Amino acid sequence: MANLNIDSTKERTFDAIVIGSGMSGGWAAKELTGKGLKTLMLERGRDVKHLKDYPTTNLYPWEFEHRGEVPMDIQEANPIVNRCYAFHEDAMHFFVKDHEHPYVQDKPFDWIRGYQVGGKSLLWARQTQRWSDFDFEGPARDGFAVDWPIRYKDIAPWYSYVEKFAGISGNKDGLAELPDGEFLPAFPLNAVEDYFSKHVKTAYKNRHVISARCAHLSKPNQIHLDQGRAQCQERTLCQRGCPFGGYFSANASTIPWALKSGNLTLRPFSVVQSIIYDEQKGKATGVRVIDTNTKETIDYYARIIFVNAAALNTNLILLNSTSHRFPNGLGNDSGVLGKYFAFHNYSAHIGAEVEGFEEWATDGRNPAGGGYIPRFRNVYKQETNFLRGYASGLSAYRGHKRSWDGVGESLKSNLASKDYGPWHVGSHMMGETIPKASNFVALDSHQKDAWGVPLLKISVDYDDNDEKMRKDYVEQLTEMFTTAGFKNIKAETNSQAPGLDIHEMGGVRMGHDPKSSMLNKWNQLHACNNVFVTDGASMTSTSCQNPSLTYMAFTARAADYAVSEMKKGNI
Repeated sequence: MANLNIDSTKERTFDAIVIGSGMSGGWAAKELTGKGLKTLMLERGRDVKHLKDYPTTNLYPWEFEHRGEVPMDIQEANPIVNRCYAFHEDAMHFFVKDHEHPYVQDKPFDWIRGYQVGGKSLLWARQTQRWSDFDFEGPARDGFAVDWPIRYKDIAPWYSYVEKFAGISGNKDGLAELPDGEFLPAFPLNAVEDYFSKHVKTAYKNRHVISARCAHLSKPNQIHLDQGRAQCQERTLCQRGCPFGGYFSANASTIPWALKSGNLTLRPFSVVQSIIYDEQKGKATGVRVIDTNTKETIDYYARIIFVNAAALNTNLILLNSTSHRFPNGLGNDSGVLGKYFAFHNYSAHIGAEVEGFEEWATDGRNPAGGGYIPRFRNVYKQETNFLRGYASGLSAYRGHKRSWDGVGESLKSNLASKDYGPWHVGSHMMGETIPKASNFVALDSHQKDAWGVPLLKISVDYDDNDEKMRKDYVEQLTEMFTTAGFKNIKAETNSQAPGLDIHEMGGVRMGHDPKSSMLNKWNQLHACNNVFVTDGASMTSTSCQNPSLTYMAFTARAADYAVSEMKKGNI
């Protein structure tokens, strides 16, 4: 019987364990397996295989029972996830059901989740911008949070590394606040977007409108073809899963690459209850898993562990990983675990009508979504009554004139009209929020989920800085639209709760000092050096760029360091 136990333990022992299979988890698996490590990837949801498990990807609108709309009973049963922009009949199977995965909202927070292999990499908006030193130096300059332990030069080579593999379209714009990358050809601006870009360049100093950078294969290179991916077909049906692999997802790219190495074991239906810490060895030795179907508890072992469960679940796992050495959560000597949580402020947008340009209409679709306005507030100096700043999305469009008047043949004719109406232009705000100790997550002391894991309690809210920033966005974009000659300008702010931006960050922040941070400059727990956190939980501040590209770069960099340290015997 003893031999059987030894054999069982050996079968459950790996060189590395990766918790999570999404954006950063896929990269961890790719890098670790590529360096020869036998790696176990744990995913709490079901398996989703590229091509095979995209049931709606090639359906025509009329082939959906509800023509793409979500039935009212499903909307009412899922009031949180129903607020997400991608929650429609064609993609709702990639989202969790609210009642199956409860959490505690001390303050309103919309936690949008996709529990399956690939996670939310199947659902993301695919916008990819690098950070600059203006971002990494922000806390030190502006006096909030703690200083980042890295600068742009530390991460720049890794941005290049992941961009080449993932495939990022964009232009070399030469902007200090938004560094250029390794780009495939950009998706061009349309006539109105291009006009606005030229106007802003002429009328304003240090303001720019550029083609949005996105993770789409506008013109694939050999490395992308080697992944089995093909050119983006510009269908803009990305949330269904792309049969061409035209945009980057873990399912189409990093996970198949890791599986091809022969070094990856993928285990779906695995809720991670905690990380196992060995008091005598002074390090983590494995992960405790609950099978979602059988409720069986199973322990897996490894020399290094990457926690990539997405920011909120990564916080939950570490908080629940208690021991005599770490009574308040794994690595939590500083007491900051779960604190200084932050997000992006998407609570304002502005629209207008555009006169002229009637000789132009849009042809086809732009998967990049149009233009991007990099942050221009408080970049070179503090110039406003709020800290940091915001980026903005921008898109212009022209639809057909259609009327719902008439009955029978006249109604049909009105609806089928091919006459174009006027151009419209719109923008939305993407603001940086300031991490604060008062914005935190914790474990609920009474309630547990279906697998016996404590529910996560979220206490996160906007503050006065967010209100001032939102007011400034409305004022500045209104002025920019006005000087461009746009008409009927309408700005709106909304009451959406934090979380709907789906850019959760922090709680396991990086920093120089173990007394005020959780991770060092290699995304390695200060107090438990064989555990790495490289997803959104690791972020010290949020900047206003879409964060996924930075998670990918952090992960590749940390994996390279982890394997090097392991080979030296330091881990």
